[in-house]
Amino acid sequence: MVKVDDAVIARWETGGSRFEVLVDPAAVQAIKDGQSVDLSDKLALEQIFKDARKGEKVSDEHLQRTFHTLNLAEIATQIIQKGDVQVTTEQRHQLQAVKLRQIVTTIARNAMNPQTGAPHPAARIEAAMAEAKFHVDPFKPVDQQVQEVLAKLRPILPIRFDTVRVKIHLRAQDYPRTIGDLKAQGKLLEENWLADGSWSGILEIPAGVQSDLYARLNARTKGTAETALVK
Repeated sequence: MVKVDDAVIARWETGGSRFEVLVDPAAVQAIKDGQSVDLSDKLALEQIFKDARKGEKVSDEHLQRTFHTLNLAEIATQIIQKGDVQVTTEQRHQLQAVKLRQIVTTIARNAMNPQTGAPHPAARIEAAMAEAKFHVDPFKPVDQQVQEVLAKLRPILPIRFDTVRVKIHLRAQDYPRTIGDLKAQGKLLEENWLADGSWSGILEIPAGVQSDLYARLNARTKGTAETALVK
């Protein structure tokens, strides 16, 4: 259970009534991003408040009329989904830092420089975001902010979300310890076992993970894997 001092206040007002809950900020972020979260151990206090700072609680009768349940986790989830979040300046900075990393990671994984076909390093993306003065919203979904970031970055940085297709050739003995990594990183479009017992396949991956793919292949096969981009 999160400590009271570390919790944020989620607040929803409806029909002239206010409902507040003290909750783990990371759980709030996840719910705002559309994830399913079990709040049973994410609440600082197992109570719904009219005013959390004053300790004024909402009666069970009022909760039942409004939410049609007395299940605390279900009520808290609705409050978070429909309401606003009250945070301190320090909490907001911490949450913004987490969301910034998520946005940068998403862009770095999926984007490329259309002029060179190479991925953009995360540090370059973050620096361009700072130059564009993009304001990270700690409670807005990552995918939504990624599109906003891309619109601001394009005047600064040649960037495009894309996928690439890589043809890969493996020795038979390398296949068992490599195929799992390949399927985890992208979509296997085709594969063939060749007459000499070796394996060949075409993998579609986000443009930004090319370097990681090649590094993993080299590590798994001790540099014997052969790769080529497919036009």
